[in-house]
Amino acid sequence: MRKIILLGASGSIGQQTLDVIEAHPDQFALAAFSVGKRIEKVHEILKKHSVRFICVQEEKDAEELKKQYPDLNIYFGDEGLKQLVQLSEGDMVLNALVGFVGFLPTLCAIEHHKDVALANKETLVVGGKFIKESIQKNQVKLLPVDSEHSAIYQCMMGYEKEDVKRLIITASGGSFRDKTRDELKNVTKEEALAHPNWSMGAKITIDSATMMNKGFEVIEAHYLFDMDYDKIDVLMHKESIIHSLVQFQDGAILAQIGDADMRLPIQFALSEGRRLKNETHFDFMDIPLLHFGCADTERFPLLAAAYECGRKEGNACAILNAANETAVYAFLNEQISFLQIEDCIFEALKEIEYIEDATIEDILLTDKKTREFVNQYVKGGI
Repeated sequence: MRKIILLGASGSIGQQTLDVIEAHPDQFALAAFSVGKRIEKVHEILKKHSVRFICVQEEKDAEELKKQYPDLNIYFGDEGLKQLVQLSEGDMVLNALVGFVGFLPTLCAIEHHKDVALANKETLVVGGKFIKESIQKNQVKLLPVDSEHSAIYQCMMGYEKEDVKRLIITASGGSFRDKTRDELKNVTKEEALAHPNWSMGAKITIDSATMMNKGFEVIEAHYLFDMDYDKIDVLMHKESIIHSLVQFQDGAILAQIGDADMRLPIQFALSEGRRLKNETHFDFMDIPLLHFGCADTERFPLLAAAYECGRKEGNACAILNAANETAVYAFLNEQISFLQIEDCIFEALKEIEYIEDATIEDILLTDKKTREFVNQYVKGGI
């Protein structure tokens, strides 16, 4: 029985994690959870799960919940997330938070000897070096939840890094995969949020449309599998049936194939690689044709930026992530156009100081400075 501390329970991954826990009550139990501002989800979860520890974003929400649930331990804010992951009542943390806010709770969980199932891309994008060092020091497991990394993890089971020639991460291309650069000038938020294959949160759906998400996955793969960037490729595959592939030194390629259903990689991570029963049924005849293509970095310049920042290391990826996060939310708030997301990011990469040997404190300060810069750029103050 794994006792799960779930961060980001109100989001898409969080809700599907609850589905998995509820489908396997003999295997998993919810020990604690966090939500942001969607407080109605707290009441829904408490009706189904006996939980004594929760965390919310705002102090006022925590105070109101304490009145309604006096027997619960209720934390709030960034410090609350760190308190949650330290609880002895849980032995695994599933981090489904969105954005940079997920980095320090992941690090804290590892330092408190918790295995982590990771769906928060930004943890490894901004601080992969520090996460990797802490995992080695504390001898815990970091299990990938992203479908692409779960696929690679599954294909590599039983093999060593030296057996691998290259990793191939598949990309759907997102909402605008068939549009030219000129056609992207006037696309709307609603069009961008209409992903053809996956049902995801707003930010990751936009990141999929810009291919920033795929760039982040390349950086994640570098740290998860200790693989050089030159050995990590991106392959366009619009059906999202092959979730990723691994080519071995003898030329053989293994692929992980299945429905576009995040409950499958979530379950695989929570069970640490065991094949628990699942009711999904995949039939090749439902999609008899599969398509593949090259990932064009001129069409998707943020993918190239991710490779460049990943190779530079230091605080480069912290700049990339903070600029992207801020620009995406500006687009979702209809402050900038879709293509201006790229403008914000490239301006930040030019203007924010690069620190080669960055500390965690440098990463935190870089994140703050980059957000301030992009917010001013969006307002036209720069």
